Amino acid sequence: MTYHKILYELQGGIARVTLNRPEKRNALNPELVSELKDAIGMSARDPECRLILLSGAGKDFCSGADLEGLDKAAQADILDNMAGARQTAELFLMMRNHPRPIVAAVQGRALAGGCGLATACDIILAAQSAQFGYPEVNIGFVPAMVMAILRRSISEKAAFELVVTGEAVSAARARELGLIHRIYPDDQFLSEVTVYAERLASKSASAIMLSKRLLYNMDSMSFEAALEAGVEINAIARMTEDCRKGIKRFIKKT
Repeated sequence: MTYHKILYELQGGIARVTLNRPEKRNALNPELVSELKDAIGMSARDPECRLILLSGAGKDFCSGADLEGLDKAAQADILDNMAGARQTAELFLMMRNHPRPIVAAVQGRALAGGCGLATACDIILAAQSAQFGYPEVNIGFVPAMVMAILRRSISEKAAFELVVTGEAVSAARARELGLIHRIYPDDQFLSEVTVYAERLASKSASAIMLSKRLLYNMDSMSFEAALEAGVEINAIARMTEDCRKGIKRFIKKT
């Protein structure tokens, strides 16, 4: 697939996916979402990919839905609107089920659907001046699909305040809420993100894949079922080549 709204590059095991509509603050439209879905799917099938690094071209990560699209959606019927919303839901599910870690590198603003896209990633790294928020309530809208992820990422009350006030929060506040993982100075952001991504990409691909699958699949499990799933993954992990090599290295060191 030829991409027009995103950039895709795989190098050193890291698939760099860049939202490429800087003139629109990387606003989401159907074409961009379709290209993202294709890139996520392609990277999941590529044995050379060990990590996805998602970022935005220009000053902002993503400002949310394209205003032209919002205007059209207001004129469409419920079935058309559901079909459009389902495209974003499918993207979030693909990210959740991806065998590799997906890391968001957020500079500038991540708002509305853009904040949702960052939240759908497994790890969020932010520049010190970055901002996060769900301002949909200000136009009578709801950040509906992302609530499934947001509710699993931060406390219920913190999530409620974010979506009903529509206020943007600083990177520091987002980290206090548990929404993001690391904050780096603006002038060191790109280099620090590269170091983080390279370090994570060097970890055992099989161990990360099994860990991600087990952790996220526990959402709907009882305590007993989660323990049993852990037993199975424990046994599978021990049989992987990565684990066998890791044990040999550990024994040699000791």
